Amino acid sequence: MSADRPLIAIAIMAAMSLSACGKPATDGETADSGGVQPAASPPLTDAQKAALQAELPEPYRSADLEKGEALYAMCRSCHTLVEGGANLTGPNLWGTFGAKAAYVTGFNYSDALKTSGLTWDFATMDKWIEKPRELVPGTKMSYVGMKSPEDRAALIAFLKVNTTPAK
Repeated sequence: MSADRPLIAIAIMAAMSLSACGKPATDGETADSGGVQPAASPPLTDAQKAALQAELPEPYRSADLEKGEALYAMCRSCHTLVEGGANLTGPNLWGTFGAKAAYVTGFNYSDALKTSGLTWDFATMDKWIEKPRELVPGTKMSYVGMKSPEDRAALIAFLKVNTTPAK
């Protein structure tokens, strides 16, 4: 039975590491969405995604959504993007485009982001994903940035399509 102990210890450490990604909200609700949440919209169909992307300006209109989804893999440990999704280390991203920075109720943003005056449009999102600490010195976001303009366009198109209500 002593051979099982290292495996149990590893499993416990892995569970603790994953739970550390979550962050309690500051308004009394829990980050796991235990409070009352609005009904989430059903997932978008491929046709709805294509229609939303067709409305985007270039280079996002012609960006590769599958590549954007693959790039989002590095964001998902800190962010959810579904309607009513939990805040983790970073805020839920549903409804980001067109919103003012630090808009998610209950998320503990840095003072730098709260006072930045930013609105999340395509140009701002591109600068943020490229170098967040350059755009907002003092941000708590630890992501170092993405150099490739094509990769940023793919990620931004994916985020826009997947954080916007279907028409």
